[in-house]
Amino acid sequence: MPPFKPFATAANTLRARLTPSLRTRGGGGGPSRWTTPGHEERPKGFAFNRTPEPAGQSRKWEDWELPCYLTSFLTIVILGVGLSVKPDLTIETWAHQKALERLESEASQRANSD
Repeated sequence: MPPFKPFATAANTLRARLTPSLRTRGGGGGPSRWTTPGHEERPKGFAFNRTPEPAGQSRKWEDWELPCYLTSFLTIVILGVGLSVKPDLTIETWAHQKALERLESEASQRANSD
């Protein structure tokens, strides 16, 4: 069997080079912001883990909510109007109209020949 010393040396060199970069990118070098003391381990049981406001107070909107709701509403309106008035450009509709035109022209030709 071949000796494992070159493999061990290469592994140690690679580990020495990668260890500092792992520490700076949050991998293993200290407490994580998700596991530090003070974070809850279990949810409270409320929607979005928020405690309800005291009685008589309404929740204050966050900065992103008004633009998001307005954009969503306008998108639904524009799509609803746009899709309800779009022209019917399917091949079946076109073929049906062409067939009706041919039948009308044949009927008018028969009426003229009689």
